[in-house]
Amino acid sequence: MPLSEHEQRLLEQIERALYAEDPKFASTVRGGRLRKPTRRRRLQGVALFVVGLVLLVLGIAVRALYLGEFPVVSVVGFLVMLGGAVLAVTSVGSSAAPGQAPQAEPDKNGFTGRMEERFRRRFEQE
Repeated sequence: MPLSEHEQRLLEQIERALYAEDPKFASTVRGGRLRKPTRRRRLQGVALFVVGLVLLVLGIAVRALYLGEFPVVSVVGFLVMLGGAVLAVTSVGSSAAPGQAPQAEPDKNGFTGRMEERFRRRFEQE
């Protein structure tokens, strides 16, 4: 359900007040989006997932790798698979490439950057 015009104005006033009162906090909150993982990170995650899958199957198939009646290698393989999946789909812990400063502002040429600029211009005029 979209906001009414009155609610939108109130939200804009709150946003402006936040920017005026604490611009550092406002920019931190605005810039807190999740980034898409890099291609290298996704490939590393997939490779780790495959290694975990191999360990999981190997741990079940080879009875000599059991610790008593417990398939330890399979459990380790599952944990490796889980880590690989998390690595492949998230950007947690990833940083900018060496020599590059992290971008504080979104790319103004990208679609989201253009939309954000239009939004700002529209509400700065009022």
